[in-house]
Amino acid sequence: MSPRSPSYEFQGRTVTLPCQVREARSAAATFLVDAEAVRRLLPGPEVVPAELLPGRALCSIACIDYRDNDLGDYDEISIAFFVRERSAPAGIPWLGTLLDLMRGRLGTWIWRLPVNQSFTCEAGRGIWGFPKTVETIAFSERDGRVSCRWESAGRHVLTLTTRRGGERTLPDADLVTYTWIDGAPHRTRFRSGSRGVGVRLGGATLELGDQAVAEELRQLGLPRRPLMSVWMEHMHGTFEAPEKL
Repeated sequence: MSPRSPSYEFQGRTVTLPCQVREARSAAATFLVDAEAVRRLLPGPEVVPAELLPGRALCSIACIDYRDNDLGDYDEISIAFFVRERSAPAGIPWLGTLLDLMRGRLGTWIWRLPVNQSFTCEAGRGIWGFPKTVETIAFSERDGRVSCRWESAGRHVLTLTTRRGGERTLPDADLVTYTWIDGAPHRTRFRSGSRGVGVRLGGATLELGDQAVAEELRQLGLPRRPLMSVWMEHMHGTFEAPEKL
């Protein structure tokens, strides 16, 4: 495995980094949630919730339809919290978080990451420590809106519905997500951009089911109206190897 281009083997297939996402579409919504509840979920003290208001952290729920990806053609749902490294300057209280969010400077910690294919599950866990599980995920469209439903062992976890469409372009930006590998915190850098982007205040609805993860989301204060939602018709990205903090 070369330092320049590390490679991994899963299910008889080779994955060479950086991992390329050439085409995907996604819907995402950002919610205010209880910061102390998020703090209790974090696996270590190295990162802390980014608070937009006193006691209020930011949760993103994203549904991604990967169509051309080094890890395959699959669907994924990400439940993540915006965080910053404990040692990083937070800037002006509350306003600093808002500015960092708008500029894409906040990192994320992914709490749940269900997918509907076993290869991407194994590779995501083995390379980056992503908390992937194989679940039932279904997209549907009606009247200009897209719904994504997640079921686990036949029980409804959640359904996110957003408006489709948009004409904006998001230029490629450098982003960071955090995971824990063998008990140690790691940082994964990735770069992503998109065309056909629609950004809306609110603009999405979240329905929770009766499965255990849905109950945990209720403990965070969901469902509620999102702060904003984003539709990306043509998304691409590049994921690097994880770095130990």
